[in-house]
Amino acid sequence: MLKKYITSFVMLLLFCSLSAQSITGKWKTIDDNTGQAKSIVEIYESEGKIYGKIIELIKPKVENPICTECKGKNKDKPIVGLQIIDGLTKDDDVYNDGEILNPENGKVYKCQLKLDDNNDTLQVRGYIAFFYKTQYWKRIK
Repeated sequence: MLKKYITSFVMLLLFCSLSAQSITGKWKTIDDNTGQAKSIVEIYESEGKIYGKIIELIKPKVENPICTECKGKNKDKPIVGLQIIDGLTKDDDVYNDGEILNPENGKVYKCQLKLDDNNDTLQVRGYIAFFYKTQYWKRIK
């Protein structure tokens, strides 16, 4: 009987450890220029791929802004609810092989996401050829 409890306890600890390393959840984006929080992005998994959408804007300049610079299916869509991370897959401790949309300029970049060691900061990197830009998002607990 005691062996069952110990086994269950170990499995619970293992599960908690694995789930703590997930990038899914809500993240606060930080403006590169001001250092201020800009939006809340929810990252989720669907059919083995990682996606992210803007669920809230923090102090938007205009009420209910739309993505006027976006192209295709995202043209003139509301920014709140807009899917900005599309189709990433996990490769060891990095998520890549997908894209990220910048709703400010409508540009789509190759994307890589990586958690820091404390699981509370997400490194978000957008690429065009050899050029890249990195942001650091903070986990909302």
